[in-house]
Amino acid sequence: MKNTLTHKTAFLSWLAIYPVMNIVSYFFDDVLMQVPLPFRTLILSAILVPLMTYVIMPLYTGLFKKWLEKQ
Repeated sequence: MKNTLTHKTAFLSWLAIYPVMNIVSYFFDDVLMQVPLPFRTLILSAILVPLMTYVIMPLYTGLFKKWLEKQ
């Protein structure tokens, strides 16, 4: 059963990360494209990791709680 939960959690993470990355890129792409790649990824990860950890994933796990608990 743990393997199923791992797959569901991985899918849910991707489902959460994809739109957030697109939104952040849409609003900050012009600025970020002027920054060298290592700093660009540093900035993006500094924005995305806390956002995903403290805002998006708790929201998604609450919304998909029943699906995550199904076996």
